Amino acid sequence: MKSDAKRKSELRAREADLLQRIAGIGAELESHMSKDWEDMATERETDEVLEDLGQSAQAELRMIEAALQRITEDEYGFCVKCGERISEGRLDLLPATPFCQNCAN
Repeated sequence: MKSDAKRKSELRAREADLLQRIAGIGAELESHMSKDWEDMATERETDEVLEDLGQSAQAELRMIEAALQRITEDEYGFCVKCGERISEGRLDLLPATPFCQNCAN
């Protein structure tokens, strides 16, 4: 069983990766300043994909922040809905999850 300190370290590393990804997405979106209409249409499609990726990363960041708060409050690893222990395997796959398998369904 991983300690909360190890989980916290993993969550912080993922948080850093996401912040770097969001910064890269922002830089890429700002670089799309083409004057050609055809290029602008293609860039707009790409921008929509990048925006979706950015929103997904921001949602995951919020989940990580909530998980880190649960660690601080000694509530990490317990389902926020039913209070049961979240399985180690589930936390390995989804370290920021607030729900046990039963409540997630």
